[in-house]
Amino acid sequence: MAYSIDLSGRVAFITGASSGLGAQFARTLARAGAGVVLASRRVEKLKELRARIEGEGGDAHVIELDVTDHDSIKSAVAHAETEMGSIDILVNNSGVSTTQRLQDVTPEDYDFIFDTNVKGAFFVAQEVGKRMLARSRGAAPGSFTGGRIINIASMAGLKVLPQIGAYCMSKAAVVQMTRAMAMEWGKFGINTNAICPGYIDTEINHHHWDTEQGKKLIAMLPRKRVGSPQDLDALLVMLASDQSHFINGAVIAADDGFAV
Repeated sequence: MAYSIDLSGRVAFITGASSGLGAQFARTLARAGAGVVLASRRVEKLKELRARIEGEGGDAHVIELDVTDHDSIKSAVAHAETEMGSIDILVNNSGVSTTQRLQDVTPEDYDFIFDTNVKGAFFVAQEVGKRMLARSRGAAPGSFTGGRIINIASMAGLKVLPQIGAYCMSKAAVVQMTRAMAMEWGKFGINTNAICPGYIDTEINHHHWDTEQGKKLIAMLPRKRVGSPQDLDALLVMLASDQSHFINGAVIAADDGFAV
């Protein structure tokens, strides 16, 4: 029996959508029928992505967003709902990292990572969550279709990796944030879950896998391979859909078994 998920009529807000996984998430949700709001600081890249999505018959809107600026978050979410309607799905994807040993992490490095990965992610989810809560409380019985918040954590939030300790700490915080939101907001029909991707080949890191260091890393992986952004498509669409109504507070590793 064929099985399909249709997100037609839903609005998805994707942060960090200008490249990498965020761009893939946006394309995937648009192909599933959702109207997508592309949010990032790099507006020109977002416009290129919008053109690709619209060329495939999708519906996309571009919004400038700096997740480290609270006023920018509030403005972007309000603008998105004015242009596209109420946000049904949030893909909380913005993230940054640095590479150094813990003893070399500066206060500036720490703030750079935590301001985006933790503080930014929290206040984006809070702003969208407030609006989902208001819709739930004001809806006629049975009329609220539910909200879906998908936080993009990392397998580094489940397993400590060398030289990115601060990043690991930040993504562990996203894992706990996901559980806290699931506990408080679940009773209002808002499901919050986290995806923890492993090593994924994107345009940002593609060159790395051919280097000596990259080859050594691949050799350490359980099946000696890195994933592609498309490997997360099915999981993302399922969590964004009504079919995930019984999945709340889940932290799902999509890392080819690396964190086991």
